[in-house]
Amino acid sequence: MKIYLIRHGEDDSSCRGGWSNLGLTQNGINQSKELAKILKENYKIEKIISSDLARAKQTADIINSALNIEIEYTDKLREMNNGLLAGIRNDIAEKNFPGIYFNTLNINERYPGGESPAEFYERIVNNFNIILKENSNIHNLAIVTHAGVIGIIYAYVNGLEWSNKNKIIRVGCCEIIEIDWKIE
Repeated sequence: MKIYLIRHGEDDSSCRGGWSNLGLTQNGINQSKELAKILKENYKIEKIISSDLARAKQTADIINSALNIEIEYTDKLREMNNGLLAGIRNDIAEKNFPGIYFNTLNINERYPGGESPAEFYERIVNNFNIILKENSNIHNLAIVTHAGVIGIIYAYVNGLEWSNKNKIIRVGCCEIIEIDWKIE
């Protein structure tokens, strides 16, 4: 099975992401349209599974306007649950929750009203394995999701130790990370 991990298009960087349900910027829409052309011309994707958060869902919808294939939205591929910080402007987040960022949390420390990096890792790995089992008949699967989710999946499939303290892989908006996965 070929898995194409796709990060959503650009969103509003003046707000905290995580479980934010803010959509794409105009640039993010343009990035998604360009990616849709590339995918249509160069890939044989059979199905899209997307995070149900607005920025990923919007990206997946734009891609699928070119591919016209089966698409599934799921909460299983959401970015880290950053609780009370989701979607608030960065200046307000810094005022109300000073110094709280993904890479400043201890591995078992939760965002206020959210999850810890350890819980995030476990959630993504478990759900990734469920998704693979549920789609074992698909040969070319696109997963539209978030940078944090892609980082965890990339570490997991490559047997790398994951931590929220350092990025194993940097993924740009609408970038594709290709994975070959053997179904056992």
